[in-house]
Amino acid sequence: MTQTKFERIFGDTKPVIAMVHLDPLPGAPLHDAAAGIDGIVDRARKDLVALQAAGVDALMFGNENDRPYELKVDVASTAAMGFVIGRLRSEMTVPFGVNVLWDPKASVALAAATGAAFIREILTGNYASDMGPWTPNAGETMRYRNHVGRPDLALFNNISAEFAYSIDRRSLPERARSAIFSSLPDAILVSGNITGEAAPLSEVEAVKKVSGSTPVLVNTGVRHATVADVFSVADGCIVGSSLKVDGNTWNPVDPDRAAEFMRLAREARK
Repeated sequence: MTQTKFERIFGDTKPVIAMVHLDPLPGAPLHDAAAGIDGIVDRARKDLVALQAAGVDALMFGNENDRPYELKVDVASTAAMGFVIGRLRSEMTVPFGVNVLWDPKASVALAAATGAAFIREILTGNYASDMGPWTPNAGETMRYRNHVGRPDLALFNNISAEFAYSIDRRSLPERARSAIFSSLPDAILVSGNITGEAAPLSEVEAVKKVSGSTPVLVNTGVRHATVADVFSVADGCIVGSSLKVDGNTWNPVDPDRAAEFMRLAREARK
């Protein structure tokens, strides 16, 4: 049987993909000009070291701090993320992905420049969002992936967009089944309403029932107390806030919290 992109990256493990939330990038309203790009690199390096020491299965670099978010990001954002990841690339011992909020083509471009194994994006649907009308184009993104020479790049499609309301009133499982057929994702992600908020497990179960062989990951809000329940249903998770000091999204990674989360994840995977 042909190995899928997901299997090529993670094998048969239910992966814990840990977020490296970059500090606000140049041009973003919250950017710290005094600390500059070197400050962003230093903070990201500390989080990367702590997460790899905890034993996470993969990393994902994201610009969650670049609020307010954009649907077409400034070129400077993508360039800055590429610079930071390039500075850290030799220190990575696990696979990594990227997410440029909320611009799929920018994420693909960044993955092509840095060698990322996967991207996370909203690729399908029609939303009313905090950023305005949101109509992603999976076909354009997939063709762009080939254009930049990365047909091997895995695409993780988040079907329950954060900071947004789906205008498509089909149920989440119906949208998931349609997205799998039409956009050929390498994994489907289920999210809560905003960063750090849990996705209802009932929704994850419903999506899993219609996903066939496509992996389903929980994208937000997985906590120490819930990782076992999540892994009883889902094929992996993406986690950020729970690994931070005091469980706060905007704080640095807490090495002890990260290590304990991975202990619980390993127990759940048994």
